[in-house]
Amino acid sequence: MAVSDETKTIAQPLEYIPAEPFADFLDRLRQLLVQKEIDLVLVGLPRNLDGSYGPAAFKVQAFVAALNDAIAVPIKTWDERLTSAQANRVLLQGNVRRELRKEKVDKMAAAILLQSYLDGTSDKWHVT
Repeated sequence: MAVSDETKTIAQPLEYIPAEPFADFLDRLRQLLVQKEIDLVLVGLPRNLDGSYGPAAFKVQAFVAALNDAIAVPIKTWDERLTSAQANRVLLQGNVRRELRKEKVDKMAAAILLQSYLDGTSDKWHVT
């Protein structure tokens, strides 16, 4: 998870929430939606390097469909190609030890995804 600042200009990592069990994920997500006054959930959609969709993208689309039925906040997907690689690179450059990188890579990738969205749209929403 990542959130933007109040001006919806800068993304920052928030926390990692495991998707399973889904009920626990939903409970924590709902807490954050209220606590952080979230007005959009942005979900990374994995695409192949050529831009096509593979099995992982279809799993995400099914996840988004389930999420749509569970929360009232709008959900949007955004291309997440290479966000994990970028997150690993940033953490390596920051000399973060390997065992700590594993914990932080998903949070950092979420922030990179959100920053990409904020930079690439005139729609300035609030969170991934």
